[in-house]
Amino acid sequence: MKRQRSKAKCNMAGNAPPGLPPKLSSTVELRFSCKNLPDKDITSKSDPVAVLMVFDTLQKVWVEVDRTEQIKNNLNPTFTKGITIEYCFEEVQKLRIGVVDIDNKSKSLNDDDFLGAIECTLGVIVASKKLEKPLMLNSGKPAGKSMITITAEEMAENNDALILSFRAHNLDKKDMMGKSDPFLEFYKAGVGADDWHKVHVTEVIKNTLNPTWKPFKISLRTLCSADYDKKIKVVCKDHDFDGGHDLVGHFFTSVREIRSACKCQVEWECINPKKKLKKKNYTNSGTVYLSKCEVKRQYTFLDYIFGGCQINFTVGIDFTGSNGDPTEASSLHHINPTAPNEYTKAIVAVGGVIQDYDSDKMFPALGFGAKIPPNQQVSHEFAINFDASNPYCAGVGGIVASYQSCLRQITLWGPTNVAPIITHVAKFAKAANQDNKASQYFILLLLTDGVITDMYETRDAIVHASNLPMSIIIVGVGNADFSDMRMLDGDDGVLRSPSGEPACRDIVQFVPYRDFKQASPAKLTKCVLAEVPKQVTQYFEMKDLHPPQITR
Repeated sequence: MKRQRSKAKCNMAGNAPPGLPPKLSSTVELRFSCKNLPDKDITSKSDPVAVLMVFDTLQKVWVEVDRTEQIKNNLNPTFTKGITIEYCFEEVQKLRIGVVDIDNKSKSLNDDDFLGAIECTLGVIVASKKLEKPLMLNSGKPAGKSMITITAEEMAENNDALILSFRAHNLDKKDMMGKSDPFLEFYKAGVGADDWHKVHVTEVIKNTLNPTWKPFKISLRTLCSADYDKKIKVVCKDHDFDGGHDLVGHFFTSVREIRSACKCQVEWECINPKKKLKKKNYTNSGTVYLSKCEVKRQYTFLDYIFGGCQINFTVGIDFTGSNGDPTEASSLHHINPTAPNEYTKAIVAVGGVIQDYDSDKMFPALGFGAKIPPNQQVSHEFAINFDASNPYCAGVGGIVASYQSCLRQITLWGPTNVAPIITHVAKFAKAANQDNKASQYFILLLLTDGVITDMYETRDAIVHASNLPMSIIIVGVGNADFSDMRMLDGDDGVLRSPSGEPACRDIVQFVPYRDFKQASPAKLTKCVLAEVPKQVTQYFEMKDLHPPQITR
């Protein structure tokens, strides 16, 4: 079968119920330029302004976000002012960028000359990095030869990380029968003078007064809220099994001081305040040395997207007999032109977001658990368009059309074996992984109505896929018992293969569709896609892969 794309997994967002992760978002700055704008002024040229609006899905209205400065007498403006907007991967953020000729001081646009506009999603702009499109009139016709160019840049806070290596010399002896079992705790300053927040703890080094701790990585946001001069408190303690760890001493520093270790070794005296008060000749309780400090760039999801990473999307559909006869209204596969079934709704909701990040928008769609033509043999891995050499569907609409056509040609059967499709997609993720570039990531959307019958094989397939650029979303359709599905989602612990091998990362997100029946499709999308950015960056960071190219 031709090289394919794969489905992905994710997690929660928005106004999520308690226990769900917070919404993941970042700020994107959009900049605009135009060419060949219509001339609406009689004695001079147009005085254009670009206006950014977002579509409010609840109120069903366009809401203005901001507008650029006005450029006088110019039909080919490059606007200096950028407009920032919150970017959320898990949402379809519909934008309208309009260009108007303003000749008065009124803030209203109703009395100004409309020069043209475009409508698209923020995802399309982000995936394109630089999007050029013709301006259109309200009638749907082109506004002459006018064009607008939009560029996107993430306005990320400093999320770089430090790799730090500490050792100590001549620490105080705290144990009666031995030396000390020292470890370090790191605290960043809070609001008040005595407000400290623990952000990292090293491992314990047994029975020594001269420990060397393993290097560790910590982000600047975590360590000091990305403030180089924010005070950091480092506490050295002697570990006790009963939890009553004895204080050896502490010291204060900052990232600015720590960064100097890039040039030379930095050291601090470890001070125990009580001992200092009691002993007049007290010097210190040992010396702590920072022997290495390395600044490591922390790439964001948008860094990878801007760098050219493609999100490849594959759908796997359950055609087992437990779904019910598609000709009956009670079937989960029943096709009703006025009321899409749950399979269709899930494909449209999830695919509608992901398609913006795929350049050709051609998606493989696979089926399992059915007898297929021409010989009516049971298959657990077949192209729903029945073209094994070209299983791609054109866009989300193409997937839906192929799905509906497929239902008329197959016989629903069983059992519910999903490992073959996971393995199928993993082959393409493995091939991409061999390129040793952060250029592709695969998302598998798996839609099923019941209990998986090849659970051992599925667990094994997922554990092996966890080391590949791949994620899996499982949407449970119908009212079956999905308790086994939740085991595949690593939220309750590390998933292991039947042989005991642990998954190197959590790549499965399971969601029962019934939990979203009364909600809008956007709620389902947020639930299953909100963790995709984290999943992508986690994988590429694990493999130490940088974005192929970043034109920021």
